[in-house]
Amino acid sequence: MLEDLKAAVLSANLELPAAGLVTLTWGNVSGRDTATGLVVIKPSGLPYPAMTAQDMVVVDQDGKVVEGSRRPSTDTPTHLVLYAGLPGVGGVVHTHSTWATSWAQAHRAVPVLGTTHADLCPDEIPVTAPMTPEEVMGGYERATGVAVLAAVAGRSPAEVPAVLVRGHGPFCWGASPAEAVEVAVTLEAVAKMAWLTVGLEPGVSPLAAHIVERHFSRKHGPGAYYGQGHEAGGA
Repeated sequence: MLEDLKAAVLSANLELPAAGLVTLTWGNVSGRDTATGLVVIKPSGLPYPAMTAQDMVVVDQDGKVVEGSRRPSTDTPTHLVLYAGLPGVGGVVHTHSTWATSWAQAHRAVPVLGTTHADLCPDEIPVTAPMTPEEVMGGYERATGVAVLAAVAGRSPAEVPAVLVRGHGPFCWGASPAEAVEVAVTLEAVAKMAWLTVGLEPGVSPLAAHIVERHFSRKHGPGAYYGQGHEAGGA
């Protein structure tokens, strides 16, 4: 039901400042209703402490507001492109979190240097290609979504759960708004660790592929055994 999704999207948005991922109103979370394809998203520019579930805006797949009195986030077209291009995604998060955004501003992908990253995904967190003046001056937000999908490069949303938009910040996703926020929180921690690691050892090598695969498979896919949802518990 849309009312339940509104509540979930509000809760996920409120997690962003609580987790230290946003300053002022610099971020947004959306959620997609699988039955209707409608998307619930944070209103544009509204301070987080003032938001209620009824402030959440419902838009259709073309971005038309079908419910709500507020203007939707300016990043709504990006979210809609991601939902259209990433099968199974039910939540999208955008932030300007400090450490992940620093990599985006450096135009560098976040390399897989440790098992914390491997637990999240088996590949680097990619950065988008430069956008042309035509893309920026035209449908900028939609073009941003297209650039993000190009950076995913046909891999699954689980294999690449986040992308850094060059000079801008991260977009993250998951099966639900809450899961997308979890990815954003993890990405920020991984980005910080990677930044500090490269500072300590600029020539550091990526984590060995067999360790990456082991850590990723413990938490993802049919053989996963981390947590309490499987017969064997994880760490």
